[in-house]
Amino acid sequence: MATMLLLMIGGAVFADSQVSSINRRPQEDFIAQSSPFEDQDLEQFRQDFETRFMQSGSMEPTLEVGDKVLVDKHTYRSSPPQRGDIVIYSPPSSAQISAQIEDSQIVFLHRIVGIPGETIEVRNGQTYVDDSPLDETYLAEPPAYQFGPMQLSENAYLILGDNRNSSYDGHVWGELLQESIVGKVIGIYCPVERQTGLDSQPLRENNQAIFSEILSFFKESPSLCSIGTEGL
Repeated sequence: MATMLLLMIGGAVFADSQVSSINRRPQEDFIAQSSPFEDQDLEQFRQDFETRFMQSGSMEPTLEVGDKVLVDKHTYRSSPPQRGDIVIYSPPSSAQISAQIEDSQIVFLHRIVGIPGETIEVRNGQTYVDDSPLDETYLAEPPAYQFGPMQLSENAYLILGDNRNSSYDGHVWGELLQESIVGKVIGIYCPVERQTGLDSQPLRENNQAIFSEILSFFKESPSLCSIGTEGL
């Protein structure tokens, strides 16, 4: 397992000059992907999971710049996303045009706030779902903008950053189709002092076993947390 972890997490980070220049815009949420080496033994793992690290403050205080997370890509194949899930996703074309994104591989990371069929509104610092206030203890501060009301389409979600007033998300460009969601964040594995689970639901047995193994690996070798993030 240790060898697999080094191969999976210790690869080069996708952060070329184009991504870096885009990332300097403070409200845009780009995260760079660790690129594992091609290895036949890792193929199943790579189909079901991937690692990412945060390059913006759009999810503060839940996620900070530099946090590395494990992403589950398999659960949504059999069950739909749920409110509260933190997900990575391909931004819709409207978001890419607005932010002048030219790289189709860019992904964002935010939290699901609204699910299909619901009507979402943000007013006076409070988010409402079908006219009922949503309890959001994870927010950095109350939203300072007004949004909606918007009724979400079938198979569409509203996705917002926890740092509501510094997040380029669905309140700017609208709903997101489920097909654009890549996976959900299980938890932070690096830095070691910030290790924690972030799944909105209890982890499945397989996910718990893998995540626990990764946490233990980096606790034993915390210096390896710096691999793949130099120069950012």
